[in-house]
Amino acid sequence: MSQKNETTILALTLLLTVGIVGGGFWWFTNNGVKIGNTNIQNQQPGNNLSLQDRISFGEKSFTPGDISPVKKEGIQAIAAKSYDKAIANFTAALKLNRNDPEALIFLNNARIGSSKSYTIVASVPFGTDPNTSLEILRGIAQAQNQVNTSGGIKGVFLRVGIASDDDNPEISKQIASSLVSNSEVLGVVGPNTSDSTLAAGTIYTSGQLVAISPTSTSVKISNFSRYVFRTVPSDFMAARSLANYMVRTLQKKNAVVFFNSQSNYSQSLKSEFVSSVSLEGGQVASEFDLSRADFSAAKSVEQATKQGAEVLMLAANTETLDKALQVVQINQKQLTLLGGDDVYTAKTLEIGREQAVGMVLAVPWHIDADPKSDFPQKSRQLWGGDVSWRSALSYDATVALITALERNPTRDGVQQALLSSDFSATGASGTIRFLASGDRNAPVQLVKIVPGSRSRTGYDFEPVR
Repeated sequence: MSQKNETTILALTLLLTVGIVGGGFWWFTNNGVKIGNTNIQNQQPGNNLSLQDRISFGEKSFTPGDISPVKKEGIQAIAAKSYDKAIANFTAALKLNRNDPEALIFLNNARIGSSKSYTIVASVPFGTDPNTSLEILRGIAQAQNQVNTSGGIKGVFLRVGIASDDDNPEISKQIASSLVSNSEVLGVVGPNTSDSTLAAGTIYTSGQLVAISPTSTSVKISNFSRYVFRTVPSDFMAARSLANYMVRTLQKKNAVVFFNSQSNYSQSLKSEFVSSVSLEGGQVASEFDLSRADFSAAKSVEQATKQGAEVLMLAANTETLDKALQVVQINQKQLTLLGGDDVYTAKTLEIGREQAVGMVLAVPWHIDADPKSDFPQKSRQLWGGDVSWRSALSYDATVALITALERNPTRDGVQQALLSSDFSATGASGTIRFLASGDRNAPVQLVKIVPGSRSRTGYDFEPVR
């Protein structure tokens, strides 16, 4: 491919990227939220925010863009401890935008008011990845709403705080220190990325506060701490499933991998995939670092083709997804595409389009994978659309904390309950149990990109049967 053609594709990709991030129209992204200027009640985190401004129980909003007047009034009311007014405002706000998880969390917090409650906090990257944050919060909000409308945890309601960590390991550590020092906080859901979980995990461990990440998959988290758990399977499981599918189902043995050397998750998935392919009798001919300043999608695909590669494996993380999608465009469906769970986004469908059809990804869960589960129906009723694997695994993390709090509502009690051999809870993705390593022994789901209408992009992810 000529330099001119590559430049044209890069420009188109960047243009589309700006449109998607600002759009918020996909079924598990920022549905219905207008992207615009912020105001004083709508704190969009940046590195200059104080730690106090990064944590909210309803006194400030992190959802990007302009917020409705009634939601704004609800935030002011909860800050003034006018809980009845806050309840009315947040109820009205949810009628305007039913799939706003932040508003549902604030509504439940307002209903608790100054009554006794058990407190957990979600650590999410609102400032850098608002759509992922909203996906995670939908799972947490659904679990909170479910337990509180059913009478609470043995009569005590669950209060949820939101901490915006920007997926920044240093900020995540600062938030962890703040939460550890607040004796009312009995558990944390998050952080999102493996890098942030490993960084903040040292603080949670020293402070003896349990953190359950729904989305951190690096193999380094296994046996990392007796206070750090996760409801998502590790990269070992995802890599093994993809390698097995590549060699046994597709009958292909030669792959190349695209990854980000600056990301713990991306490094982990890449390394596990290389090992798994080798064990299956295949090989990874080359590894291309998406984070390099001189990375060229066209040159990389050309080199892969010359080396006889049959498969392009995209172990990209959020920061390098745009470059991975350039690879998808330039590949023009010549070589088979595989990918990790960070590629499972609206952006992949919208930008990849026809060139991404047939790509197979390993994800922890898909809404249509288990017809016996009642979670898909309940989540659709609540949010008015389908939720992603991030919502399901966040729901599971919250349910795990709720179940542990039922046994013993103290920090030590929560940790001991989760590690107990007889601990069990029913989540969106089946039974929740933890190994001594902090891992959840759960399978992954392979999904394929196909033409479809559900996502409103013209393309969908559907389970590989």
